[in-house]
Parts: sequence; C-alpha cells; structure tokens
Amino acid sequence: MREIVDGVFELGLGFVNVHLVVTDDGVVLIDTGLPRRSKQIERGLREIRKQIGDVRTVLLTHNHFDHIGNVADLRQRSGARVFAHAADAPVITGAIRPEVKGLLPRLIGKVMTAEPTKIDQLITADESEPIPGFTAVHTPGHTRGHVSYLLDRAGGVLFAGDTAGGGKDGTLVSGPKQVSADPAEQDRSVAKLATHNFEHAVFGHGRAMSGRAVERFREYASALPKD
Repeated sequence: MREIVDGVFELGLGFVNVHLVVTDDGVVLIDTGLPRRSKQIERGLREIRKQIGDVRTVLLTHNHFDHIGNVADLRQRSGARVFAHAADAPVITGAIRPEVKGLLPRLIGKVMTAEPTKIDQLITADESEPIPGFTAVHTPGHTRGHVSYLLDRAGGVLFAGDTAGGGKDGTLVSGPKQVSADPAEQDRSVAKLATHNFEHAVFGHGRAMSGRAVERFREYASALPKD
C-alpha cells in the first residue's frame, strides 16, 4: 500500500493496481483488481484503519476482468454503490460475454473470470460528477466505455485506468494496446486527458506520477501523428 497524496492510496494486486480514496462519506474504490483478491483489499483497508463496511462507492474504469474481478463480492459485503459507463455495462452485468483480443489474454480469461454484478448507476454524460469531488471523463479506446476519473485534491489526481501507463523511468507509456478495442482512439483519449490540469496520475498498470503529471500527457499527445 502506497499513499500517493493525502488520503489517496495505491494497492498492487499482482500486475494491476487498485486505488482507494478516503473521503468524508467513506472510502471510494477505483477498480477492484483480479478475481479472488477481496482479502488483499480487506487487508489494505485495515492498513489505513478502515474496513469493508467503510467502502461506499466503487468507480469502475472499464470492463476487463483484472479491473472488475472483485466488484460483485465487495458490493455484496459493503453495500457500496457501483458506477460504470453504459457502453461497458453489459459485460459487467453478465448480459454479454467479454470480447478478448490476443491468445494469452484469452487463455488467462478462461481461468480468471469476474462474477457479474448489478451496476447501481450508469455513466452516460462526459465530464459528469458521479460523486462529489470526482469528474468522470469518457476515454474510449481501450474499451468503448472506458472512463478516467479526476479527483479535485492536491492539485488534481487523475485515475487513468488503462488509457495510459506509468513507465519505469517516469515517462508516460501507452496502456496495454494488445487488448484494446481501438488503439488509435485510445491515443486520442490520452490527448483529451492532456487538455485537463492535474498534478498526479495513477494507472491500472505502471508507476504513479507526481509533479505536473499532465505535462507527460501533453508530451505524449504532441508526438502523436496529426490527423
């Protein structure tokens, strides 16, 4: 467990990160990690003197199994409200099967599947406010309904999900495009995020960034091919 800024924590669950935000109304989870990792999330909560019952909201970035793996269990045990974009909702609720690209992801997906769950509120409007202090930015490409979240705290904290990733040398790298629905659109979403202002950025995969993190997004966007 690592504290990024005051009250914002990153918990590594294998190759994916889960983020916890302490607010006046309880704990907000951004994504829930790989399946069967609820106990690790529970231990992480205890590290910050919280418990499952303190989780009030789960904000999902997208419908891939390594991000929604524990949402059904956590929703049932905590009573938290789950938010996700309407375009990704059918996979999360189990109405349709996920479309997985790549041999290795398909093989992993056969043994690691996320239990379907109800979504309490659909995100449909871009740059809406699902809960106080958070802005939901529609960033399609990795999935059609991928959402990044901006938290109004400490100069701005971006939860980028899999739109982009943090490189080992502090640079911004692409999110995992081998399993992306539309890699070109994913790059356009990075450029969209670069128009906002934030000091810190955290990712589903890779290292967090602090100190004018938006500048790395702008550098990445400036190097993209022009339409």
